[in-house]
Amino acid sequence: MSELLLDPDIRLWVFLPIVIITFLFGIVRHYISILLTSTKKVELTQVQDSQAIIRSRLLRENGKYIPRQAFLMRKHYFNNEDVGYFKTQKRSPPAQNPMTDPSVMTDMVKGNFTNVLPMIIIGGWINWTFSGFVTTKVPFPLTLRFKPMLQRGIELLSLDASWVSSASWYFLNVFGLRSIYALVLGENNVIPRAAFRRPAADQTRAMQDQMSGPAMAMPPDPKQAFKAEWEALEICDHQWILKNIEAELIEEKDKEPQ
Repeated sequence: MSELLLDPDIRLWVFLPIVIITFLFGIVRHYISILLTSTKKVELTQVQDSQAIIRSRLLRENGKYIPRQAFLMRKHYFNNEDVGYFKTQKRSPPAQNPMTDPSVMTDMVKGNFTNVLPMIIIGGWINWTFSGFVTTKVPFPLTLRFKPMLQRGIELLSLDASWVSSASWYFLNVFGLRSIYALVLGENNVIPRAAFRRPAADQTRAMQDQMSGPAMAMPPDPKQAFKAEWEALEICDHQWILKNIEAELIEEKDKEPQ
């Protein structure tokens, strides 16, 4: 198989323009997403319930580091039959179909508008404008299974699988410019999400995401979550591992060379 020799003009008029267009399109999409992003409303009870479950899990995992009386007091707060948090807090069951929430549908439409639809349009335009060009070659051999992925728009069986077409080069840039976006926009200003970048406008929004993170991770049915956590905490037995810590420290100190 003969080796191809690319025209140097391909680098100036095909290879670099695709990189620049993809990068600028990502920057524009980032700021458009910031303008269209809606603030998620988190209910106070949702945050309270999620924090209670987190505290209960921490008590089960780290209760061995506190005295037995302190452990039992905290367990009583959560699991007492009369005044325990998991027994007294009654929550209404959530809606069976979250898609009936208009805000969810609106966010889906905004996501498709800022991510999927522009990517299809720009990709189609690049495929039409730079159709039939071979842009570059990967520096290692590949099998024929990579031809449909790297040579989209070029139907040549005799062409080596290491060559990359213009359409495939665009998709490689879409997936490969994440680190450049993080470098230009800031590490805290972008959040990786699949092949796209979800914008985070500033540090305030990042702090809001941290506060709402545990709440958004709350199971859809608080009643079932409370029941499962109550059962797990009920069978948890306290084993204070610091009971003889003073004697062990003195013993270790005596063993140290003078």
